[in-house]
Amino acid sequence: MKRKRFGLKALVVVSFMSLLVGVFITGRLDITNTTSAGDFWKDATGREEPIGPPSFAELAKKLMPPVVNISTTQVVKERPLVPFPEFRTPFDEFFGDEFFKKFYNGPPREFKRHSLGSGFIINKEGYILTNYHVIENATEIIVTLSEEKKEYRAEPIGKDKKLDLALVKIDAKDDLPVAVLGDSDELQIGEWVIAIGNPFGLGGTVTAGIVSQKGRVIGAGPYDNFIQTDASINPGNSGGPLFNVRGEVVGINTAIIAGGQGIGFAIPINMVKDVLIQLKEKGRVVRGWIGVTIQQITPDIALAMGLKEPGGALVSSVLPGDPADKAGIKPGDIIVEFDGKPIEEMNDLPRIVAATPPGKKVKLKVIRGGKTLTLALTVKEKREEETAKVDTRDRKTPAGKLGIAVRDITPELMERYNIDEKDGVLVYNVTPDSPAHRAGIRRGDIIKEVDGKPVRNKEDLRRALKEAEDKEVIMVWIKRRDTLLYRAIRLK
Repeated sequence: MKRKRFGLKALVVVSFMSLLVGVFITGRLDITNTTSAGDFWKDATGREEPIGPPSFAELAKKLMPPVVNISTTQVVKERPLVPFPEFRTPFDEFFGDEFFKKFYNGPPREFKRHSLGSGFIINKEGYILTNYHVIENATEIIVTLSEEKKEYRAEPIGKDKKLDLALVKIDAKDDLPVAVLGDSDELQIGEWVIAIGNPFGLGGTVTAGIVSQKGRVIGAGPYDNFIQTDASINPGNSGGPLFNVRGEVVGINTAIIAGGQGIGFAIPINMVKDVLIQLKEKGRVVRGWIGVTIQQITPDIALAMGLKEPGGALVSSVLPGDPADKAGIKPGDIIVEFDGKPIEEMNDLPRIVAATPPGKKVKLKVIRGGKTLTLALTVKEKREEETAKVDTRDRKTPAGKLGIAVRDITPELMERYNIDEKDGVLVYNVTPDSPAHRAGIRRGDIIKEVDGKPVRNKEDLRRALKEAEDKEVIMVWIKRRDTLLYRAIRLK
C-alpha cells in the first residue's frame, strides 16, 4: 500500500512539473500568439449565387426572332487577268509590273458578287438596322427571317458611311418581332453580352462573352467609339445585334481584327439612336461643324503648355469664317467642354460636335494661357469636303542642331514648292531619330511659332530657340500643306 501511494504521489509531482515546464516553454516561444487559420483566409460558408447567368438558353430563344440574315448582290467591274507572256523586255523592270498588268489584261468586264451579313428588326413595319458595308453598292438585298425562313426583298432607306450604319425596310403582311434598344452608356466593363448573327452563312448563331473595354478607337472612321467584346464575332456577323443580359440591344457588331481571336467591336447603340430618325426621314445624317482642326495633347505637349495632365482637344488651326473663328477660338486653345459635355480627350470633340444639330447655339470652355474662357458659337452643318488632311509621310534626311535645317521663304521657294506662306521658315532637312523627328517635324513643314513667339525668318527662330534653351520641352506651331499643327520638341 505504501509503495502504491508513493507511486501515485510521484506521478502527480511529475505531471505538475511537466505542466510548469510546458507553460515556461510556451511563454518563451510565444506559441500561443500564432495566427489561426480562420484569421488568415476566408473559408466559404455556403453556396452563393453565380455572378453571371448559368445559362443563356431561355434568353437566346427570346432574342433570336428579331435577328435576320442579309445577303446582297453587287455588280463589280474588273479586268480579267491574263498571264504575262514568257518573253519580257528590258523595259519591264523600268515600268514595273503594275503597268504591264494593265497592258496585258483584257478590257473590264462585269460580274456579280454575293456577300452575307446580319441585321435586326427595330420596328413592326419592317425597318431593319445593319452596317453600311453590308449593303454597300448592292443591287439586290435579300432579308431572311430567322424563325419563318421567309425571304423578303429589302429597300435601302438611309445610309451613313461615317458611322457604318444602314437602315433598310421589308414589306411584311404580319407584325414582325422587334428588338428592344437599350442604353449603351450603362454598360460596364466585364458585363455579360450576347452576339447573334450569320457568321460564315451559319444563320442563327449565338455567342456570348463580356465587355472587354469601351470607347475604343481603331481607325475605322472619324467617330470611332467602339465597344470591345470577346463574344465571338466573325465575317457575316456584321450588322447583327450585341445584347446585354436583359435582352436589350447595346451595340451593332461591326469589326474584327484580322488574325485576332476574341476581339470584336460594336457600335454603341446610343450613337445609333442619335442619327436613327435622320436615316429614316432624310436618308442621310446631317452633322454639326465648327471649323477647327484639333490634335491629341501628348504628355510632352502638356508639359510644354504648363498643364497638370493631358486632357481636352488642342486646336491647331481655325478655318476663317467658320463658327469657331467667329466665336474667337484661336490656335493653341484647349477645348475642355462643349455644350456642357466634358472633352476628356481629342476624340470626344468630333463625336459631340457631330451629334449637335446645326443651328444650335452652344457654349464651350477653352483654356488659353492658363486661364479658362467661356465662348459661344452657333453650330453649322458639316459638308462632306470639310475634312482636315494631314501629310504623314516620313522623309528621312540629315542635318541640324535640333535635327532640322531651315531656309527663309523666298519668292523662288514659294514658286518651286507651291508655298502660299510668306512668313515662317521652311524645314528642308530632318535628322532621323533627332528631337525634332521624334516630335513629328517633317521635311516640307513651315515653322510659324516657337513657344507662342512668331517666327518670320531664321533669325526669329534662332532667338526663340536661344530663349528656350533651358527648357525641357518647347512648343512649335507648324503648317503642313493645308493643315496647322502643334508639335512638342523635347530638348532634354
